[in-house]
Amino acid sequence: MRQTTIVKHKEVNKKWFLIDADGVVLGKLATLTASILRGKNKPDFTPNVDMGDNIVIINAEKVVLTANKEEDKKYYSHSGYPGGLKVINAAKLRAKKPIAIVEKAVKGMLPHTKLGRQQFRNLYVYAGSVHKQEAQQPVRIEVK
Repeated sequence: MRQTTIVKHKEVNKKWFLIDADGVVLGKLATLTASILRGKNKPDFTPNVDMGDNIVIINAEKVVLTANKEEDKKYYSHSGYPGGLKVINAAKLRAKKPIAIVEKAVKGMLPHTKLGRQQFRNLYVYAGSVHKQEAQQPVRIEVK
């Protein structure tokens, strides 16, 4: 009879991956990234342990939004004061802060808990092709 393996925090072996977002659809990029950040690609996945890998996303400004989402997709924020709702569409958000579109998509696919926030810290998004994680020698992943 097989025993279920429970991985402890100290036994986790983290790797580094690099994803080029140039011409990649946002949803496909975000689902792959969230899955790797959670560690669901590993055979000994344990849901209550941060066993995901580190991911570097480059060229985030060139990610593709399908259909008419560039103008139709809206991002909401609220100041907490009455009448403090702020609405911005994807085109304006991309012009203002290009990495925010990718970060918000990935963050929305992670658990909304302490563990999800900890896993989100393993994501590094850059608008251009230059990144600071060269020393970690990340392995390039192709998004289909």
